[in-house]
Amino acid sequence: MIDYFLFSHAFLGGIALLFGLVALVTRKGSKTHKFGGKVFFWSMLVSGLIAMVISWLPDHTSPFLFAIGVFSLYLISSGYLAIRYKKPHVNLTFDRVLSLLMAITALGMILTPVILSNELNIVLLVFGAIGLTLSIQDLRTYSKPDQLRQKWLQAHLGKMVGGYIAAVTAFVVVNEVLPSLVAWLAPTVIGTTFIIYWTRKVSKTKI
Repeated sequence: MIDYFLFSHAFLGGIALLFGLVALVTRKGSKTHKFGGKVFFWSMLVSGLIAMVISWLPDHTSPFLFAIGVFSLYLISSGYLAIRYKKPHVNLTFDRVLSLLMAITALGMILTPVILSNELNIVLLVFGAIGLTLSIQDLRTYSKPDQLRQKWLQAHLGKMVGGYIAAVTAFVVVNEVLPSLVAWLAPTVIGTTFIIYWTRKVSKTKI
């Protein structure tokens, strides 16, 4: 059963990497971009859920990977849901719950290593800090409908690219392409630069 889960997780992760790249390199708003984005979202979502299940199975128990899974699913889910924000009167109940769960998980990612071993885990600290910052920003923005509508594209782009960064990070770490700490953090550094560039670009244009 575990082997089946592992294969499904890896297979869907590969699909997410491929179609996420399609969504990244094609014109934003085009049919190809939308199709690639949808395939990326659903394959990443199921792959992430499977990974979270695996992280609690015998001989594979890993609260660390479970927390990273929550972080990844938060990014792609909130990024996908952001498309709705351009419409007026959107029900944000699920969005608020999702952001609140991310904030709680992020605090756990940051504080748990300190409580258990009196040490900081650099990887969990970085991802936890990012997750906490984004979730707090989300919760604040949900109370400002006008701002939410104005910045839906930035929210969609930033979160979905963040989800793709998570997929790339998982691939690099599992296949030991780079030294451990570099593998965990390098995709985030490179991807964040990409997010900043595109966020500034779309702030000046409309799709």
